[in-house]
Amino acid sequence: MPPLKIALIIGDQREVLSQHQLPAPYFGPAPSTLLAGLKQTPGVEVHVLSCVRKPLPEPQRLAENIFYHAIKVPAWGFLKSSYLPCVFGIRRKLRELQPDVVHGQGTEAYYALAAAHSGFPNVITIHGNMRQVAKSIGAKPFSFYWLIAQLEAWTIRQAGGVVCLTRYTQKQVQSLARKTWILPNAVDEAYFKIQPDPPTELTILCVATVISYKNQNALIRCLDRVAAKQTIRLVFLGGVNPTSPYGLEFLELVKHRPWCVNAGFVDGSALRENFSAAHMLVLPSLEDNCPMVILEAMAAGLPVAASRIGGIPDLIDHGVNGLLFDPKDSSQIREAVMELLSDPQARKKMADAGKKRALERYHPVEIARQHLEIYREVMRRR
Repeated sequence: MPPLKIALIIGDQREVLSQHQLPAPYFGPAPSTLLAGLKQTPGVEVHVLSCVRKPLPEPQRLAENIFYHAIKVPAWGFLKSSYLPCVFGIRRKLRELQPDVVHGQGTEAYYALAAAHSGFPNVITIHGNMRQVAKSIGAKPFSFYWLIAQLEAWTIRQAGGVVCLTRYTQKQVQSLARKTWILPNAVDEAYFKIQPDPPTELTILCVATVISYKNQNALIRCLDRVAAKQTIRLVFLGGVNPTSPYGLEFLELVKHRPWCVNAGFVDGSALRENFSAAHMLVLPSLEDNCPMVILEAMAAGLPVAASRIGGIPDLIDHGVNGLLFDPKDSSQIREAVMELLSDPQARKKMADAGKKRALERYHPVEIARQHLEIYREVMRRR
């Protein structure tokens, strides 16, 4: 029997982050862990397709059963042209490959759009609900987030089905989508191997790009009272735009607080090191779907306090494997942080419960197996 041929449309991070000098493609955490699971799955042949503005080193294989294809498009062929050159370039390549099913990973760019217009049985995954993000930040007409939100709505209607990471996303798309499934992201197996070894100084991690809907500035202000009473260290991991009003405000807040550390964007290896040296993760987002960092922290045995919004309550049972709070209520944020910082037994109990859940639900092989079930259903329906 021939292998099941899967085409995955994913953004090559060398293109996304303008790191064209790097010799090999790499992808975001969610698609990378799906590829890791598919690599260990017999009977599948995977073709990864990514659009690039300039020729990049293009290894033929990423693994024995995983192939890579860089699709060259003009510099204007991305958002300015509604990604049409990306869609057409990928369609041409797919006609050569003749996959059994096409999977677009994310509505943040061309990935899901190209899958929905591939002409083959297809499914898309929504990582960030771009329509909700645009709404939460009050995106102005024709701004980046406004345009992406319009494309997301169109793509959902055209796709063969939508993989929703949480019930929150399913609720957002069910009136538009032909079919939905709930399936969370997988977690890199390396996170399960982390051995926590935090220092004496109470260390809190906040991992997210510094942007208004991630709410870092409010977190700093609400923890001022905590820092005034005891020694803490609040470490921010994530890129910041120093020219944006929110980024400027963030940098100014950190500058005048010695207990705050802006470590910037870090790769997976550095993130795991920070996990092992922290006492907890806090995520005060105003809008979020299925933050990978929460799943990674759970796998690493790091207790989590996060917002009771979006898809996060699907991941955290309050008081069992973490704590939830209202991100607009400073007192709730402080209470959750203080509860975890002041009670080592509670931290360990929640961390152990989180790790157990991550092993059961978010291991790459298990997530890959469930994706295959969805692919076969899409093929049967077609």
